Amino acid sequence: MKDIRSEIFTPLAALIALCAAGVSGYSSIEGWGFLDSLYMTVITLATIGYGETHPLSAAGRYFTIFLILGGIGVMTYIFTSITELLLQGGFKEAIRRFKMQGKLERLANHYIVCGATRPGLSVCEELSKTGRPFSLVVLEDGEVKKYMARGWCSVSGDASSCAVLEASGIKKALGIFCALSNDKDNAFIAITAKGLNPGIKVVTVQNEHNTEMTDKLTRAGADIVINPSHIGGLRMASEMLRPAAVKFLDSMLRGQKAGARFEDITAGQGAEGRELGKFKGADIKGALVVALKKPGNNSYELNPLPGVILKKGDVLVALGTPEQLKSLSSSLA
Repeated sequence: MKDIRSEIFTPLAALIALCAAGVSGYSSIEGWGFLDSLYMTVITLATIGYGETHPLSAAGRYFTIFLILGGIGVMTYIFTSITELLLQGGFKEAIRRFKMQGKLERLANHYIVCGATRPGLSVCEELSKTGRPFSLVVLEDGEVKKYMARGWCSVSGDASSCAVLEASGIKKALGIFCALSNDKDNAFIAITAKGLNPGIKVVTVQNEHNTEMTDKLTRAGADIVINPSHIGGLRMASEMLRPAAVKFLDSMLRGQKAGARFEDITAGQGAEGRELGKFKGADIKGALVVALKKPGNNSYELNPLPGVILKKGDVLVALGTPEQLKSLSSSLA
């Protein structure tokens, strides 16, 4: 993505440098103080023509000539840049990009989505609905404007590039989604991501349906490999066999706003040694705990009883609205 700071600050930096040169020149050549040197520099660059602050020596006049010529060039460049931004409607976009860059730099504990493909955009929409911070990596700079309009942080470039991933905040990210249409590209992204942040969780799309590619993606660093064709087949079977359950899940995921969601909630120190019922009993309106997973155990206890004693690190699978889930998570922290 084009550096917005260079668009805005380069002309300003050139002007400041020219002013600094003028002040230094008059101070060293004429022996003037800072204020007199600055005043002379400003009226010279602005071509106001108020007259000389003090009588100039021959060397001072030669310096003033060069300062005027340099000032004309710099001021022309500044006004041309500003006019170009205004005429092309780019000034507003430049400000938006500048704000987005600041937002990108402040991102932490967020997710990175690589690829504006159908799977990638679906991930972005879900993250947006559930209030998760994320950045989207697209190939072309022109796409950034489109996704900025939706309020998404976006970076353009090769997603397997260290520079692009670093611009997306890879070192502070929780996870990365590799959603490109080429499995080899997804593998390169996984390798690069793990190299920059060994602890990051990598979820990748697998477009080719074969076990060899699954193994390659796993060896590249992918923690989870998703095959859309396989998921689509399971969905077709579910539509036939359990339509009510499928429609219930659709009502959660396809609404314009975030409705009910399943969520993983990890018990913190505050939940240590306390009963589950203290946080969510059957008579309390809120998120519903549908399963419990103990650390180091791959099995789930379905519909855990209120008397179950919780320990730090227990993972609760809960169902509820984002507000209900947030409330339960806070009480278990």
